[in-house]
Amino acid sequence: MLRLLLLLMLFGDGAIRLYLKEGGFHEVSEYKVLGDRVRYYSTERSEWEEIPVELVDLKKTEGEIKRKADEEKAEDAANKAEDDFEREQRREIAMIPRKAGLYMVKDGQLRIFPPGDVKVSTSKGRNVLKVISPIPIVAGKSVVELDGEASKNTIAEDRPQFYFRLAEEERFGIARVKPRKGIREVEVWNIMPATNEIISERDMVDVFRQQAGDGLYRIWPVKPLPDGEYAMIEYTEGKANTQVWDFRISAQR
Repeated sequence: MLRLLLLLMLFGDGAIRLYLKEGGFHEVSEYKVLGDRVRYYSTERSEWEEIPVELVDLKKTEGEIKRKADEEKAEDAANKAEDDFEREQRREIAMIPRKAGLYMVKDGQLRIFPPGDVKVSTSKGRNVLKVISPIPIVAGKSVVELDGEASKNTIAEDRPQFYFRLAEEERFGIARVKPRKGIREVEVWNIMPATNEIISERDMVDVFRQQAGDGLYRIWPVKPLPDGEYAMIEYTEGKANTQVWDFRISAQR
């Protein structure tokens, strides 16, 4: 019974390996099984040649070809998935406003997080912290707070991915926020006498960061976040200029 195979080049060097039962192989660009002969085009000698089919290990040859074809198919699928992902990322980035702040894109919809109204509590009272007009600070301990024990900005997933556009080139990250009676504590400032240098105490979350544009970063937690209160903060070490975008994780079912 006549058996015919016509195979395209599958190997990176431009050849198919036609394996022999005794060992070794011929490098060919294609081959045909014609009755008791195998006719192939030799890439080494650039001409058609023939060999008895009983000398050829067709099972190994065809198995190798199938393996290569499967690898190529998987690589094509991976490349397509990567291209689709990159295209989706570009689409998301185009949705992010130029204004500094915290954003999410979920199911093609942009979510904008409002900045938190940050207050600084000292033994003498509470003052609104405004970056453009910093409050006077004195030596001692101050607490950076948000009103209320829970954020109104709820996220129903434990590894949210944010887009964060910086107001200036400063440090930023996700901090755990501690609910207290009527407030949420973002960080504690220890203000040094004479120099007014601020040493901050904050509970930061381990995150991944990826720059996505000029002043724009993609940021997400390394590990799932337990339900609770959190905030994206932008700050400069040693200065009273903390900015806050608060949110609440409520992902447990």
